[in-house]
Amino acid sequence: MAEESRGVHEAESRAWEALVATARRTVADGLVVGTSGNVSVRVGDTVLVTPSGVPYDRLTPHDVTGVDLTGRQVLGTLVPTSELPMHLAVYRTTDAGAVVHTHAVHATAVSTLVSELPAVHYMSGALGGPVRVAPYATYGTEELAENMLRALADRSGCLLQNHGTITYGAGLDQAYDRTAQLEWMCRLWLTASAVPGLTPSLLTPEQLAAAGEKLRGYGQRG
Repeated sequence: MAEESRGVHEAESRAWEALVATARRTVADGLVVGTSGNVSVRVGDTVLVTPSGVPYDRLTPHDVTGVDLTGRQVLGTLVPTSELPMHLAVYRTTDAGAVVHTHAVHATAVSTLVSELPAVHYMSGALGGPVRVAPYATYGTEELAENMLRALADRSGCLLQNHGTITYGAGLDQAYDRTAQLEWMCRLWLTASAVPGLTPSLLTPEQLAAAGEKLRGYGQRG
């Protein structure tokens, strides 16, 4: 069995605990319903992922689920998330340490309306620029993963048409924060766009670039 090929190392145990906490947070914050969405974190050459169809509040330390970068299961017996191709595509092509995928309501709504989230707030700069929408493809397919990668070029997050969001970061906290910010920006744009007779003002590429540069130094040092 795959899980018998090696034991769960201490670093993987800690990462799994943090992954489960992040997955539960997506539910608590209303970014997913039920078992929609998924979370992963990379530990060396192993990717820990939420298993398919298991409510996050039922996950235990014994349910650790992990694959290598080819998708071969190396930890656990539960079937990994059906969106594994998207997660692995991100890890193979970026320096991501964690990935969060949700079906957030406002972001999904925006994904059905435009091909790119209008630059209504400078936090777009935290994701690398205006957030693109990846064309629709059936969930769990390589086609969806390829569409996503094109939308993620020079970005750390994108929308998935008629589907949801995906963001990545150096760790789980950053990946989650980017997801939450993306949902907030989508809600902001929808709210502003709903005012009759008025059109939201948008930031210029230069303004976004300046904000993105400043955001790179945001927060505490050390």
